[in-house]
Amino acid sequence: MPVERVETLVIGGGQAGLVMSHRLKQRGLSHLVLERHRIAERWRSERWDGLKFQFPNWSVRLPEFSFPHTEPDGFASTDAIVDFIDAYAAFVAPPIRCGVEATRLRRRDGGSGFIAETTDGAIEAQNVVVATGPYQRALVPDLLRDDAIVQVHASRYKNPEQLPPGAVLVAGAGASGAQIAEELHRAGRRVFLSVGRHTRLPRRYRGRDLIWWLSELGIDQTTTEQRGPSRLLPVISGAYGGHTIDFRRFAACGMTLLGRLKAARDGVIEIAPDLAESLASGDVVYATFLNMVDAHVQLHGLDFPDEPAARAHLPDPPCVSAPWLRVDVGAENINAVIWATGYGVDFGWIDVPVLDAHGEPVHRNGITDIPGLYFLGLQWLARMKSSFLSGVGDDAAVLADHIAGRG
Repeated sequence: MPVERVETLVIGGGQAGLVMSHRLKQRGLSHLVLERHRIAERWRSERWDGLKFQFPNWSVRLPEFSFPHTEPDGFASTDAIVDFIDAYAAFVAPPIRCGVEATRLRRRDGGSGFIAETTDGAIEAQNVVVATGPYQRALVPDLLRDDAIVQVHASRYKNPEQLPPGAVLVAGAGASGAQIAEELHRAGRRVFLSVGRHTRLPRRYRGRDLIWWLSELGIDQTTTEQRGPSRLLPVISGAYGGHTIDFRRFAACGMTLLGRLKAARDGVIEIAPDLAESLASGDVVYATFLNMVDAHVQLHGLDFPDEPAARAHLPDPPCVSAPWLRVDVGAENINAVIWATGYGVDFGWIDVPVLDAHGEPVHRNGITDIPGLYFLGLQWLARMKSSFLSGVGDDAAVLADHIAGRG
């Protein structure tokens, strides 16, 4: 079969791929976008019904395209975000082919450039931007593989009615786990929430949303090199009007907090004695952030009201002062587990020496050492803001300029 030739191939048709197309168009660079399913597929099929976006409406934007809203400080539903991305796709009008999957990417024999083998034939490209995102492989531990219990990764959870009656164990207390746990608790379920190390920050402080403060303080511009070893993003929620996640308050309202899940045998789960340590670590991050804001307000003479209530510290609940070290699934009537344990990347189809021993791409700000090969849409690609919907535009502009410079 004849090989199709394009100048730049963008693989992935979510927000990252669409923004990349927009930036290439702005520079008059020809390209083609491939999407194996539908535009913004993961937003459509891997989000639960009650999800609220973690960023306030006023902060949601893509290049030259703001999110339409009537409540600046409200938080959008998944459907509203899908509609927004669809509208952005219409605005960009990318040269995109949906339903075409890239199954292998290799270097072109005897010359520069690449060959992408796809379900619709081979495509040769001088440049390739991999924009498939960071949420490719749901991570589910083997902990309860032999137990007859309903187990669902957060990407497949839809609503409380999907689960059998009884208590629910939510494993993982990041942004998704915390919001799902709260939804289940409000639905009348008994909830066990396994909490590990986390970055706890206020939803709002001194009259401004967290996202406003991250920008005002320049924290969202923290580079990958400045970040340190942790990749943790803030545990924040837009649900129920948006409020600060406080795990002690969750416990005071009836949730049972657990430490990290260690092992399981015959329906009994062993729990690490690290819950108090994890909460204390989250408290340090939280207090440090408040101190940074207070210092910034004082230094610049800003007229923002004091908020001493933000520093109120609830006492440790019994599940912290006397932590659970074992949970008998049957005795506690736990009939479902939600694995809010995150994702891994899946770049096994990339047959180019650009991945490290863990399968992660080696790059600097999305630019690899392989001429013409780029990555976009990954968390912490260049800076903290790379992980935000509104941050991908800056990253894409850097890549588009680099591609233009290659001639």
